[in-house]
Amino acid sequence: MYTTGIRKNIIIVGGNAAGPAAAAKAKRTSPDSNVFMIEAGSFISTGTCELPYVLSGEIKNYEEIVFYNPESFEKEKGVKVLTSHFVEKIDRNKKVVIVKNLKNGQKFEQEYDKLILCNGSKAKIIPYLPQNLSNVFTLKSVADLISIQSYKENNKAKNILIVGGGYIGLESADALKKAGCSVVILDKEKLPLPWFEDETRYLLNELLLQNYIDFIGGASNIKFNCNADKFLSIKADGRVAEFDMVLIAAGFEPNTALAVSSKLSTGNYGGIKVDPKLHTSDPNIFAAGDCIEVVNKITLQPDYIPQATLAQQYGHIAGENAAGGNVSALPIIKNIAVKLFKKAIVSVGLSSNEAKKYNFQFDSVSSILPNLIKVMPNSEKVFGKIIYDKQTKQILGAEFVGNQEVIGYGDLIATFIHNKIKASELENINYNYTPPLSPFINILSVLGKKIKTENK
Repeated sequence: MYTTGIRKNIIIVGGNAAGPAAAAKAKRTSPDSNVFMIEAGSFISTGTCELPYVLSGEIKNYEEIVFYNPESFEKEKGVKVLTSHFVEKIDRNKKVVIVKNLKNGQKFEQEYDKLILCNGSKAKIIPYLPQNLSNVFTLKSVADLISIQSYKENNKAKNILIVGGGYIGLESADALKKAGCSVVILDKEKLPLPWFEDETRYLLNELLLQNYIDFIGGASNIKFNCNADKFLSIKADGRVAEFDMVLIAAGFEPNTALAVSSKLSTGNYGGIKVDPKLHTSDPNIFAAGDCIEVVNKITLQPDYIPQATLAQQYGHIAGENAAGGNVSALPIIKNIAVKLFKKAIVSVGLSSNEAKKYNFQFDSVSSILPNLIKVMPNSEKVFGKIIYDKQTKQILGAEFVGNQEVIGYGDLIATFIHNKIKASELENINYNYTPPLSPFINILSVLGKKIKTENK
């Protein structure tokens, strides 16, 4: 146990995205406080979104995405860091956490004045696939990455099954294909990215086929064949296929075991409930990152949006407020991008299914246009779709499939939503044009014109 005198103790549980942001901000806000960060794993301050690009070899090794170690973080930020230490319990009455050293098994109590939970998310498991198999992995942490690379190299694994057609499944398929593997994606849904628009999903399925990745969607009667400690093959709809290795990419869920055992309130998505100051149901405990639910700016309802950028932003707010600040977290507009081979896929705001779920009266327009004038050698098609409120004509959501330019389209749509600008105003923007970089007619202008025309 660390002795701290009369100075305030601020403890942060979790050391990935939100945790380091919270710890550093708490120390900057209150330099005299003792700030401790406790992480169960071996690494802190890592790039989770970058994991697939280490797997592909585009980033040379995992060390490049470990931005701090405990020593460098303490030296630069003034925060004491414990890795390989697991917070087993919070005693809210005594205001202590019970910590276990995972290397030697010893336990100790640490007092806190303010506690920030940044436990992040955890990979969903497949209930009917044993989790102790030597060739079955998830890709959630640097430790996972090291295990995958080690097994792949030592066993010359080339035939890979990915279970799950979401973001991580698609990015991992791309990465493993680049690394010279044969890849098959298995999903209970008929097409990848089940929460996206149908047009986008069909385009993605075509893109997978063009890059020789087999997508087995909507398969029934799936059976996983294993021996004592190893996955062997799958049988789906009478078809048997053998694989060297399995990557489970079934999505993420909030890691809230500590919060639940401490009887902190959680929401419908399983994340920790927080107020705008990021207090939990205990005024001395804050939370930030992938373990919490946020407020969706469009629906004004709780939502679960696990993104590293949001985790860092909310971590800063939690750290400042735990140290005595009074900052409020703003509602969130989902703005997500995925790179699949040479294409970028962007989703902003609500999908049609989400708009329907929240009882919006909505309509949509879509278009396909070249991203550059057709005479340019690198001209390719871009797909765009906008979902908008019939009554207010404000944008509810959008999706794009194209090259890097669609990232900017997504950001502009998010700006429209944030500022409640009518969708038809997209036609009135003065878009730039230069033949090698931008289109003569921007797809956003065409979509805005369609919305304006269809509502006359």
